[in-house]
Amino acid sequence: MEHLWIYAAVFAAFVQSLRFMLQKQVKEAGLSTAAATFARFVYAAPVVGLGAFFYSSAQIGGVPALAPGYWGYVVVGGLSQILGTVAVVILFSHRNFAVGMTFKKTEVMLTVLSGYLILGDSVSVYGIAAIALGFCGVLALSGQAARFTWRDLISRASLIGLASGVIFSISGPAYRGASLAVMSDDPLIRASITLACATAFQTVVLLGWMLWREQDQLRAVFVRWRLTGMVAVASMLGSMGWFTAYTLQSAAYVNAVGQVELIFSMIISYFVFSERSTPREYAGIALICASVLALILFG
Repeated sequence: MEHLWIYAAVFAAFVQSLRFMLQKQVKEAGLSTAAATFARFVYAAPVVGLGAFFYSSAQIGGVPALAPGYWGYVVVGGLSQILGTVAVVILFSHRNFAVGMTFKKTEVMLTVLSGYLILGDSVSVYGIAAIALGFCGVLALSGQAARFTWRDLISRASLIGLASGVIFSISGPAYRGASLAVMSDDPLIRASITLACATAFQTVVLLGWMLWREQDQLRAVFVRWRLTGMVAVASMLGSMGWFTAYTLQSAAYVNAVGQVELIFSMIISYFVFSERSTPREYAGIALICASVLALILFG
């Protein structure tokens, strides 16, 4: 159980890299940003809900009680995850797949602060040093020029990436707060109940938006059910991994280990999209991988 959160985070990172690949293909197939985001929730919601109910019933004979403040955490986490996902999907049109994922990873550094402000979670000195090493890797990936300039930080792509990092840094601690508010000692019950509630909330929010503004895109999500359904499966599996890890460990550590997603993203970027990274980008990714390893060993 001590290292379960690490396995859960690595699994979630792997599945998430597949999910973003599928979402990119969904967007390239003509679906809007909102539709590509909606696709990850709509099919998963009923499956996750039923799974959480039956697992909880089998383990403790019913659904556990929820502590005060639970739904506040779910709403904050759900909305921030929607907005963060939208920002990442928009980002795909500005940078290649692997580097787009790296811009999103600014959330790791920012989660140290948001986790402390929301839940009072703290990070050790060694953990902060490891996360700072990863931040150096993000800076190395922030520009297209041979040498880094401050102008790179204010490009549209960089600002969108940083915005997604800020937004996602809120969702992790919020979901951890929700999981801890489920009155059960079983981490899988806590994770599955919270995931079911969050997914249902996000489905309702996005459904309302699409009925209001993008009815044609709403139909397209179901017409292209084979592709959008795969997005939902990847999202469901990845989210279960994240929520389990958040239940067992602070969001800052979980997100830091989750940066191994970059390795998976590079592999996908190379073999699926035939995209190539520059030596500078490889150096930045190497720094981030070193950060993850240091965090596991010394954090």
